[in-house]
Amino acid sequence: MTLSLYHRLAIVITSVFMITVSAFVFWSQNLSAVSRAQAEQQLHLGLAEHLAQDNPLLKQGVYDYKALENLFHTLMVLGPAFEFYFVDPSGKLLTYSAKPGEVKRQAIDLRPLIQLINEPNKLPVYGDDPRSIEQSKIFSVSPVYNGETLQGYLYVIIGSSISDSISAQIKSSEQLVKNTTGLIIMVALLFVTLLLLFRTMTQPLKKLGEFIRKVEKNNFDIKAVPTLEWPSHSNEIHQVGQSVNGMLETINQQMTQLTTIDEQRRKLLAHLSHDLRTPLASLQGYLELIERRPPAGHQEQEYLAISLKNCNQLKGLIDQIFELAHLESGQSNVNFEVFNLGELIYDIMAKFALKAQQADVSLSVFPVECDFTVYSDIGKLERILSNLIENALRHTPAKGSICVSICAIDNAYNIAVQDTGVGISPKELPYIFEARYQASNSKGCKKSHAGLGLAITARLIDLIKSEIKVNSRLGQGSEFVFQVRGAATSSN
Repeated sequence: MTLSLYHRLAIVITSVFMITVSAFVFWSQNLSAVSRAQAEQQLHLGLAEHLAQDNPLLKQGVYDYKALENLFHTLMVLGPAFEFYFVDPSGKLLTYSAKPGEVKRQAIDLRPLIQLINEPNKLPVYGDDPRSIEQSKIFSVSPVYNGETLQGYLYVIIGSSISDSISAQIKSSEQLVKNTTGLIIMVALLFVTLLLLFRTMTQPLKKLGEFIRKVEKNNFDIKAVPTLEWPSHSNEIHQVGQSVNGMLETINQQMTQLTTIDEQRRKLLAHLSHDLRTPLASLQGYLELIERRPPAGHQEQEYLAISLKNCNQLKGLIDQIFELAHLESGQSNVNFEVFNLGELIYDIMAKFALKAQQADVSLSVFPVECDFTVYSDIGKLERILSNLIENALRHTPAKGSICVSICAIDNAYNIAVQDTGVGISPKELPYIFEARYQASNSKGCKKSHAGLGLAITARLIDLIKSEIKVNSRLGQGSEFVFQVRGAATSSN
């Protein structure tokens, strides 16, 4: 399993942090203990010697061990931080003041005592603690002579068990303060470390994000924005940067290819429509001339009518293909102007009045008096409404109705084309504005249509900076709604 960059950094930082803190705590505690022991031993180094010289029991040699025990008891009451022992030349404890069972050793090692007597400057020196099997403590020592004869040693432990108990309680409070301080320092150090770590990690990501936003603003044209150079390391962030560069180059190549292919397709449609128009116009002209001549027979007249009808359908399809190709090429100009919306709608309704009468479909406008002034492209708005009304006529059965309604909203107007036709399935609603899509309600339709009207309408809606919405139910009809700006917004 390969660890990510973040996990590797986290493991390294955590390990280094824990090792550093542990080493620092161990070193500081050890140094503090050694320094404190050295200072205390230096401070009380001559304690045993002064007692041996000033006390008559020790100065003249030790004979009364019971009296010496009482002396040690008195001294320990006066100085509870010390423990007093008299040791013979072999290291055996001769007398001391302690409760039964407190003294664990009856003999001690004399080598530390002799070392301190011979080299008093090399501190600290630790000697055996008679009240512990394993523990060692700092001490003060003085040899006791009777004349020239060594009787033993006055062995004074610095830091009695009582003193250690009290010190432990004090240290627990001090340790709490130290631990709290240490914890705060550790958290602060960890926080700073994490900040630096995340800065190191997020800096290239921020750089990459800014680069992607620039590329997006330039429509993924990497020629307009130079690619970022990334080091060829195993760093995941650098690998992501290199992958993004490669991905953008691929996207740019694909978009260039798609643009070229789309441009070729549009030119082909435009040329094809143009090339088909000339022979089609000639064919239509000859058919119309033949139609005006006296009919040779009923069947010939019927064939001629069918030919002329199919010719008109083909001409309408070619015109729509040419119009759609022109709109998709982005070369269509938009001319916004102020005009009366009601007059335009009534002109369009008049254009479809005869066709609606033949289909037995009623046309209406609501409100009847719609004296609204709008700011839009009158030619494209006329084409949009014509396509929507023609589409409604095609899918509305006899005795049905089509209504164009206008509703004022703030400084705009909602225009809705409603019909009582066959309706559209909810599954097909998202696709009805696609040029290659034909809804199921159009299949089997006997009325002539090219099938590109709604696709052209959607392109025209985009050009006048609007959006079209559709509400429809099968068997109940459809409603197409879009919005145009009012004349009050023409100055904006």
